Amino acid sequence: MGRNKMNNKRQVVLSLNDVSLKIPVFSKTELSLKKTFYRAVTGSKVSNLNNLSAVEALDSITLDIYKGDKIALIGHNGSGKSSFIRLISEIYSPTSGRIKKTVKPHPMLAPSFIVSEVLTGIDSAKAHYLFRYGNLKGFKKYLNDITEFSGLGDFIALPIKTYSEGMRSRLIFTILTFDKHEFLAMDEGIGAGDDSFYYQAMKRIDEFISNSGTFVFASHSATLLRMFCTRGLVFSCGKVVYDGKLEDALNFYAQGNI
Repeated sequence: MGRNKMNNKRQVVLSLNDVSLKIPVFSKTELSLKKTFYRAVTGSKVSNLNNLSAVEALDSITLDIYKGDKIALIGHNGSGKSSFIRLISEIYSPTSGRIKKTVKPHPMLAPSFIVSEVLTGIDSAKAHYLFRYGNLKGFKKYLNDITEFSGLGDFIALPIKTYSEGMRSRLIFTILTFDKHEFLAMDEGIGAGDDSFYYQAMKRIDEFISNSGTFVFASHSATLLRMFCTRGLVFSCGKVVYDGKLEDALNFYAQGNI
């Protein structure tokens, strides 16, 4: 689908031109069986890439994202939403096409070191801080703020393997949303922890949106998407099949047009 024309007088912060993404996954001898499996599970095409099998995660995407856009990513599991977040955040590089950006999206995805069960909460916070800043200057205040917002208390010093799922999610969400960013790309799969933490987490996202940041949000919840988004991209088999106002995009998806 072509570029959204509604915002052509606003500042473009990210532009994709005929972008595709193929991810090599299999040896050639396994192609027949694995093709059947991936088609059934993800709905994505499977092809050959340099004598290897590859999942066509994204296919020929052309669109612009504007400063202050609040974009919902809509679609079934395996339709390309998470791959899109990883692509625009430079976790993946495009197989073909061009991406231009003036602001780098910050992905709210959990790096593996954050959820490593052998680390303590302090270790995880320290690893992320070093990754972001390259030193530990100011880390003590950062750790105090992480501990307070997450509500972990003394558990911050214990190994993550001792945490409940809610505690782990609260730690991840707090670490990934601590810094201020011009452009956030969030996958609902990181979660926000238990119910007692949910409204606190939603308030933090709402504060970001109120400051006119650009926000991309992948979720299966129409209620959450309506809370935070005004534009919708509907994904199917790695393609953007609809790009428009959120309610129109939700209706398009609900009507089974994909």
